[in-house]
Amino acid sequence: MDFVAAFSDPEAAGRYAEGPRRFVPGYEALHRMTGILLAEHAPPDAKVLVLGAGGGLELQALAEAHPGWSFVGVDPAREMLRQAERTLGPLMDRVTLVEGYIEDAPLGPFDAATCLLTLHFLDAAAREDTVRAIHRRLRPGAPFVAAHGSFPQRDGIRSRWLARYEAFAVASGADPEQATRARAAVEANLPTLDPHQDEAILRGGGFREVEPFFAAFTWRAWVGRA
Repeated sequence: MDFVAAFSDPEAAGRYAEGPRRFVPGYEALHRMTGILLAEHAPPDAKVLVLGAGGGLELQALAEAHPGWSFVGVDPAREMLRQAERTLGPLMDRVTLVEGYIEDAPLGPFDAATCLLTLHFLDAAAREDTVRAIHRRLRPGAPFVAAHGSFPQRDGIRSRWLARYEAFAVASGADPEQATRARAAVEANLPTLDPHQDEAILRGGGFREVEPFFAAFTWRAWVGRA
């Protein structure tokens, strides 16, 4: 499945804000926690790299909470970046958007970085390459927050967690058929890893003091330092 093409559809980009809130438990809280964790080590005037800037929801939350920060948001889907511009409105004066992948991002150095709901689209090798490229763009000691789909992959247990993913979406107001299709897409197309594998990739990519701080059904998040 070509996920970049899927996110390049204007109608899908316009509806994006509905999805994470229905499919990711604690979505807004994840943004608030991310800002808190970055602020532990980022200066008041931090320059922050946001990989997978999507429709701008993460950028909006961080920019509103930290008025001294500026941002570079990177995403391969042009329509999602257009949606980010609409979402951010006047906050765009502190945001630069880049169409592309991590290789297209400025070298920085940045004071902090995030990659939310993105790395699960990459296989293990590409995931570690991306993490290393983020690390190269950070100042020593800079914080990095990663959050994405990550849950036990053993036979039988994997299907149980995917059923919970689907059930949560329905309980949160998603159309049941849409939730079933989303579950099938995740099961068939996403190279999801076990949480211990994801944490090892962060460490292998150069980050230290890697700590898990969020777990909600099929989602996990970690913070580390360059």
